Amino acid sequence: MVNLKINGMDVSVPEGSTILEAARKLQIDIPTLCYMKEINEIGACRICVVEVKGGRALATACVFPVSEGMEVFTNTERVRNARKTTLQMILSTHNRSCLSCVRSGSCELQTLCHEYGIENEQLYEGEKPEVIFDTSAPHMVRDNSKCILCRRCVAVCKQQQVGVIGANDRGFDTHIGCVYDETLDHVDCISCGQCIVNCPTGALREKDDTARVYEALADETRHVVVQTAPAVRAALGEEFGLAIGTNVEGKMTAALRRLGFDKVFDTDTAADFTIMEEANELVERIKTGGVLPLITSCSPGWIKYCEYHYPDMIPNLSSCKSPQQMFGALTKTWYAEQNGIDPQDIVVVSVMPCTAKKFEIGRADQSAAGVPDVDISITTRELARMIKRAHIKFTDLPDEEYDNPLGESTGASVIFGATGGVMEAALRTAVETITGETLEQVDFEAVRGTASVKVAEMDVGGMHVKVGVASGMTGAKELLERVKAGEQFTFIEIMGCPGGCVNGGGQPIQPAAVWQTTDVTAKRAHALYAEDAAKIIRKSHENPVVKKVYAEYLETPGSHKAHQILHTSYVDRSGDVVM
Repeated sequence: MVNLKINGMDVSVPEGSTILEAARKLQIDIPTLCYMKEINEIGACRICVVEVKGGRALATACVFPVSEGMEVFTNTERVRNARKTTLQMILSTHNRSCLSCVRSGSCELQTLCHEYGIENEQLYEGEKPEVIFDTSAPHMVRDNSKCILCRRCVAVCKQQQVGVIGANDRGFDTHIGCVYDETLDHVDCISCGQCIVNCPTGALREKDDTARVYEALADETRHVVVQTAPAVRAALGEEFGLAIGTNVEGKMTAALRRLGFDKVFDTDTAADFTIMEEANELVERIKTGGVLPLITSCSPGWIKYCEYHYPDMIPNLSSCKSPQQMFGALTKTWYAEQNGIDPQDIVVVSVMPCTAKKFEIGRADQSAAGVPDVDISITTRELARMIKRAHIKFTDLPDEEYDNPLGESTGASVIFGATGGVMEAALRTAVETITGETLEQVDFEAVRGTASVKVAEMDVGGMHVKVGVASGMTGAKELLERVKAGEQFTFIEIMGCPGGCVNGGGQPIQPAAVWQTTDVTAKRAHALYAEDAAKIIRKSHENPVVKKVYAEYLETPGSHKAHQILHTSYVDRSGDVVM
């Protein structure tokens, strides 16, 4: 342990700790902009500078190690003036259109400017760098006029094993961009959106499709239905000041009705169909000696990564569409027939925690009724903006239930939003299918938790089953390399974002300081597991709607009709990777 003083207060921390970590032990929060623990520790922005007694230069607290007897001061006039000057320098080349910026109110740069009393005058006049504005990707916009070169997006893109962006050029001309300054649609970006949720300003944002939703709602000739993914209910409340991990399913449903949707449905219902098809696919591959391990296909970011970097493992992918796409397919086939509606007159809007879903709706082989399964996909953040624009008092809303029939779901489907959830849900059905016995204990604790890789082995009806779970592409790469090295797995779940959908690129943005002191992912996931535990029905194959649709329409899981509507195909994109 190392003993030191910060602002005159004694503190003892482990050797190797930084001044920033030591200060937080005293509940002193030194401001940062570029810093992300274990991801981007480069001391570049110099917002975190502090005075160290005996030192001539100010020290960057995020990377400066503590030493025995050190005396640190975090709030002297010299420190405050240095931080203020740094902010003014950043603003000298910054697009300060804060009033119309999507990040106004959640921008870390804006917050610091408020705290340090930065006025709106241009203190440092001079040349401004050339602005790069990239709208080529289906899921996001890059506006370098608001970039502060913190490199957090670069670091998280590397963490995702993609690395399609970096610092180009040098000196005054330095800017963040793709290799050879290619546009995002010409590189192997997987659309995960982790760069967006880690950007401290409005330099990165999702493409806003709310105008298309408003247009559909205003068209009286269209039947507009909305589906919400499980992870959305665990995070949407953060946009309205509620605690992280608050489940707002009832209020969300009420708000969507007030926005004017004809039907408010639950993606969880489609997740139960996903399990039926996926579990059947797993059992069939085991019985017939098919390609194993079977790898889940719910995460479009992961699917895109596989197509780019592991095309040899495409045969391992489940052919099941994701729950978002299954929902759209069922809505425009079974639901349309049941209600006598032309599929072309139905508009399916999805609310997702994921920016990659905006890419997924445009994939080939996603049109069961001859029209796109899903028409518009918006993020949790976009839904929050719609609710705010409509002046709906979200926190005062009564709790309301989803509409039937595509609003009835099980506990198995709601945990899809957390890493390991798809695996656990599938096991609940697959184990009963294989053994022919009722599964009394449905909690598979071994695949829970936010670790990037989890492995479990079990005996199922006398058969040895080994499963793996990965979230984030670092975890995915580790697990896939183990498979390629010869390790035998039966079933693998992979989610594109670290921690699963609850930490998706479309979720509410929390400042870096919150992520460093709070396990946001775990709190959001807890909300889903709590809902699962409270459900009366916790196995997908026991969902009454699932039973009805198979009996009356799809016949059986894996049938020819089920394949036509609920399954898809993939493409080898390895030739598109820019080196």
